[in-house]
Amino acid sequence: MQRPALIRAYMAFSRLSAPIWHAALNRRARKGKEDPARLSERWGHPAQPRPDGELLWLHGVSVGEVTVLLTLLERLSQTRPQTHFLLTSITRAAADAMAKRQLPPRVIHHYAPADYPGAVTQFLDHWRPDAFVLSEMDLWPRLLAETRKRGIPMAMLNAHVTPRRLRNRKRAAKANGWLMDLFDEIHVQDDRSAALFAQIGAPMGKMQVTGLLKAASAPPPDHPAARAQIAAQIGDRPRWLAASTRTEEEAQVMQVHAKALEQCPDLLMIIAPRQMKDADRTEADARAVFAPARIARRSRGDAITPKTQVYIADSMGEMGLWLRSVPVAYPGQSLPLDGRVMTGKNPFEAVGLSVLIVHGPHVGNFQAAYDMLSAEDAALPVPDASAMAQAVVAAQDPSFRAPYLAGAARVQAQVMAPLDRAFATISAMLPGEGSR
Repeated sequence: MQRPALIRAYMAFSRLSAPIWHAALNRRARKGKEDPARLSERWGHPAQPRPDGELLWLHGVSVGEVTVLLTLLERLSQTRPQTHFLLTSITRAAADAMAKRQLPPRVIHHYAPADYPGAVTQFLDHWRPDAFVLSEMDLWPRLLAETRKRGIPMAMLNAHVTPRRLRNRKRAAKANGWLMDLFDEIHVQDDRSAALFAQIGAPMGKMQVTGLLKAASAPPPDHPAARAQIAAQIGDRPRWLAASTRTEEEAQVMQVHAKALEQCPDLLMIIAPRQMKDADRTEADARAVFAPARIARRSRGDAITPKTQVYIADSMGEMGLWLRSVPVAYPGQSLPLDGRVMTGKNPFEAVGLSVLIVHGPHVGNFQAAYDMLSAEDAALPVPDASAMAQAVVAAQDPSFRAPYLAGAARVQAQVMAPLDRAFATISAMLPGEGSR
């Protein structure tokens, strides 16, 4: 297929863009948004030698996408002992999360190169991957085109289209279609996603509806020693978790907890904000409702005492700890909010740990996931903050949670199929053992 005009223009610009990339990433490093010690990886400089033998390259933008790939990597590393794995990401949050967990055997984490010729060429010349797997839609034209040019098999997994992405990519459907045609296979989450992808130029012949791969992700890792310490501090108090909350909604979440305390005075809320850098704002919203002595904070080393009503879990890589410490959780970003359309968060981390999900009506980015839960009565939808407060209190009763958790177990049994399909696709892309 001939390159569309927009792609030709981008490629011409990318040949001159190295100084712009360097300036932008150095500026981000000064702001703490990039890791200065690893910035050279973005220029394509390898952090370590390439291992001998077969190498599978997998890429995800940030924590969510990389977590999906880790589940796949666990299985691949067990069944392909001859294969090494290069896992790349873009954000510092993803790199920090990887540093805090034990990666599967033979997995190397590396930052993806900036999208200009020197960085891309040096990256691919060094790593020489046997196949490339992309989680969701991080479409950098120079990197993808050069990968395809080298004859490297390419697959896109877990692809879906958000309303915002649909609007943006419709304006450049030819360019988007050209990029997606570089892939050998495109796995989309559902029929709706397939239809939307067709609107933005995706080749229908390469698309397969395989289900929601993120639903098959392994739960976030446990921290047994820290969890035992937290459990000793909480005791048998009722508690709930507000996870991955955005600053815009946290004032409302504090009101949810205040209303719930009217019915359940001993209730503890653990709130794990989406961005650690925004935790000061989280604390300010808490102080607007609760006395300072009622608020504790993980980053300060504060203990949870009988007086604590709000515990701010501002720590990286500990979501598995918080989810294992509560019976009920709000995954964040779905309650109605004036002037802002919320889009929901992935519920399956909690589902996999038998935590009851309570969520608001705005789950647009994860509609397929919540539709699966709704079909089995596996989560508790609420219309607003007041109803959520009542639900959080009711969910402290194990008999109340039981039918929802039974439905969640049924969903959990259904969601392994996308993982099986992804595994089969990757296995077919790679040469056989000892063929390299």
